[in-house]
Amino acid sequence: MQEAFLPPDHDHEQCVRLRLDRAERQCQERKLRFTPHRRRVLEIIAGSHVAIGAYEILARLGEGGRTPAPVVVYRALDFLVREGLVHRVESLNAFVACATAPDHHSAQFLICQRCRTVAELSSPAIEAAIAAGAEAAGFAVVRPVVEVGGLCQACGGERNA
Repeated sequence: MQEAFLPPDHDHEQCVRLRLDRAERQCQERKLRFTPHRRRVLEIIAGSHVAIGAYEILARLGEGGRTPAPVVVYRALDFLVREGLVHRVESLNAFVACATAPDHHSAQFLICQRCRTVAELSSPAIEAAIAAGAEAAGFAVVRPVVEVGGLCQACGGERNA
């Protein structure tokens, strides 16, 4: 299993490159337009493992020049979420770049309540438990969202061995 919270000294530029390359390939394969605005919004989101809100994205788009209309950001976010390149973190009303394969959209999130770093997990056991519980209740799951708040190790959380 991949480490959930990456060490501070990891090669973050590689994270950004991998996500942008994956987005370009996926859009080519699906014959979708990966516009400069979509690319830049993904680059801003992937620029950190911290959840980022739409208005912060808008502010970063406007750095050193003209700030685009909010609708530009929201359209790009809608596209990136729909294509599984970005996840919306419901509890923070913010976004993080998807850390898993593009076809696997069910994820769980560990959210540091101090620094807002988000780690994406992909646990088949959690998915199965949700599916089994929902089926037993006669419930059809449309969009499972699992977000767990706590503290990352850097902010004082305990590491479980």
